[in-house]
Amino acid sequence: LVACPIEYTLADSRDASMYARVLLKLLAEASAAGSVTGEVSRITEQCTEEQALDALDADPLGVVTHYAIAKLHDILAMLIGGTGVTISTVFYVGKEGILVDQWKALLRILNKGGKGDAFAQSGAALCLAQILMTACPSQKGNGVTKDGQKVRPTSYASAVEPLEALTAWIVSQLKSSSVGLAIPAMTALMGCTESRLLFAASGGIKYLSRHLRQGGRKQAGSKSPDKKKLPSGSSASVQQLYELTFCLWTMTYELNGSASVRADFAKDGQAVAALVDLVSIAPREKVVRVAVAALRNLATCSAGVNPGPSGTPTVDGVVFLTEMIACGLMKAIDHLKGRQWTDPDIIDDVDVLYKLLVENYKEMSRWEVYKNEVESGHLQWGTVHTEAFFKENARMMEGSDGDFKLLKVLIALLSSKDDDVAAIACYDIGEFVRHYPNGRAIAKRLGAKELVMPLIEHENPELQRHALQCVSKIMVQNWEYVKQ
Repeated sequence: LVACPIEYTLADSRDASMYARVLLKLLAEASAAGSVTGEVSRITEQCTEEQALDALDADPLGVVTHYAIAKLHDILAMLIGGTGVTISTVFYVGKEGILVDQWKALLRILNKGGKGDAFAQSGAALCLAQILMTACPSQKGNGVTKDGQKVRPTSYASAVEPLEALTAWIVSQLKSSSVGLAIPAMTALMGCTESRLLFAASGGIKYLSRHLRQGGRKQAGSKSPDKKKLPSGSSASVQQLYELTFCLWTMTYELNGSASVRADFAKDGQAVAALVDLVSIAPREKVVRVAVAALRNLATCSAGVNPGPSGTPTVDGVVFLTEMIACGLMKAIDHLKGRQWTDPDIIDDVDVLYKLLVENYKEMSRWEVYKNEVESGHLQWGTVHTEAFFKENARMMEGSDGDFKLLKVLIALLSSKDDDVAAIACYDIGEFVRHYPNGRAIAKRLGAKELVMPLIEHENPELQRHALQCVSKIMVQNWEYVKQ
């Protein structure tokens, strides 16, 4: 027995194709008219029949758009889970399986239609993602449907341009504060290799990592009574953090096969720092699970299969392990080992990471640990931020080229939005000034004094104290007497 009319329609390939194209035609007409008032987009709860009729009068094109997208989504959901007619049968035509031209109606909704209509844009993006993924070679399997029928051929070449356009739109949302609109489509596209590589090539890893880091800090800050410390940017729910982390985790499965993906993950250290932040605050077990799994993939990746262009630095698991140590993952892993987890995969991933981190840490000198921590910008109080450490290592701040590169990084970190990072930078600069010959003049010449001075009046008393001590060390020649 047929459960509902739409299933009856989708049981026949011609009827299904006609129905889908009518819906796409409706979307094209509605978006081309350009007179959407946005009345429907403001409805966030189930409305009464009277309210629905009022919305139809006020925003008829908005109602048509929402209706068409909702029905198109229903069609795709049934085609994905069905055993007869497939997405390729409905949306790809001819012997070669060329994508139908009507797909452009969905892209028009993303770029022009809706005028801020979150439902329309998010729904159109998800529908387009599901249609395009069908053409990806990695999704074709053995070419046979669930019921044993031969799958209709699809032309990936006809889907590349719209896939690039959709990926560009998703990345543009990641650059802005509207990341929530793109998450459903982005999650769908993470299901195949071709779209993951396109996402990476469009700079998606960097922007995804940036959003994750902001979201992680929001979650950490929300546990503190001092709301003024929360960083700027869009808030992120635990569910959104999970979905974003899930996407970054799926991207790590391209590490071994792509040197450019490894380079993108290593660039600026944002990805590792974001994942370490999430593991440290541990908002929910499901977030920790995917974050730890992503870190494990990074720690165990290899450059053997695809080493990248000759003359470029090798990026492999050792590079990422060094970043993880600099970001304080060892402390976070120690904490995770003492917790109870319902998912055995977390326990296994934590054990593997702990072993790899310990082995890598043993091979690093204290100076290497400090250097990597400063370069990561993820400063944390510890044994490398002490008077004894700088007595021994102050001259190492010169650098191999004598350009005091690490000192310049510390001076730049004085402007960090993280109060702890700025406070540690103040302390380290002050200790360099004390223990390096002519350190006071060098710090002044590089602009340390000008950046530290405003911090003396900072609202955070701990940062204020370290800033005052740093200025005193720069200004006073015999700091020891002042200290006493």
